[in-house]
Amino acid sequence: MEKILVLEDEIGIRSFVSINLRREGYEVIEAGTGSEAIELFEKEKDISLALLDIMLPDMSGIEVCKYIRQTNDNVGVIMLTAKSQEEDKIEGLISGADDYIIKPFSIKELLARVSVLIRRVNRDSDSKKNNMIDSPPFLLDPNKRKLYKNGEEVDLTPTEFSIVKYLMMNDNQSLSRDEILEEVWGSVVLYDYKIVDVNIRRIRNKIEDDSSKPKYIQTVWGYGYSFRRGE
Repeated sequence: MEKILVLEDEIGIRSFVSINLRREGYEVIEAGTGSEAIELFEKEKDISLALLDIMLPDMSGIEVCKYIRQTNDNVGVIMLTAKSQEEDKIEGLISGADDYIIKPFSIKELLARVSVLIRRVNRDSDSKKNNMIDSPPFLLDPNKRKLYKNGEEVDLTPTEFSIVKYLMMNDNQSLSRDEILEEVWGSVVLYDYKIVDVNIRRIRNKIEDDSSKPKYIQTVWGYGYSFRRGE
């Protein structure tokens, strides 16, 4: 049973979300403040996914997300925000979130996004499909969900790993943002291109020698991205 942390200071919303998640078979732990969420995260070692409200009484959900990412890259994170401004989406994604959803949201949409991210976190268990991808200076191990550059492990979130894997499996091909959305998020309709672009920016900061002059993940202007093997 997958365990989900729900961080929401509004009791009504938190209870509504938690009840519906439990109906779907998830184990749910609840927090009303950022500090409480961090305490639970430190205590509970098998959390698969965290739903984090951005606006909280003590600290922002973005600060909680940053804390989670400092300690664990394998937990899925979805930000809940009452604001629709572009900067809120971007700040949440840059902090390490895998997805975001704007309040008010339908429970159907939330459950769909949770399901997609849980699958992404648990993806690649079939060893027949998981041969090593060797593309010097990178080595990607789908079984262990690890990426190495020059023998050193690169810490990636579940979403970042899925993007890198998809790009490396289709190296030297131009992949559209729509194709990346469909492969990684499982939907083109529910998302905009910003979620792809911000994740690519985060990945470049981790794998490029100079992220301002990307060598490996190159932009195909007006279309998408392409992974280039190292020379």
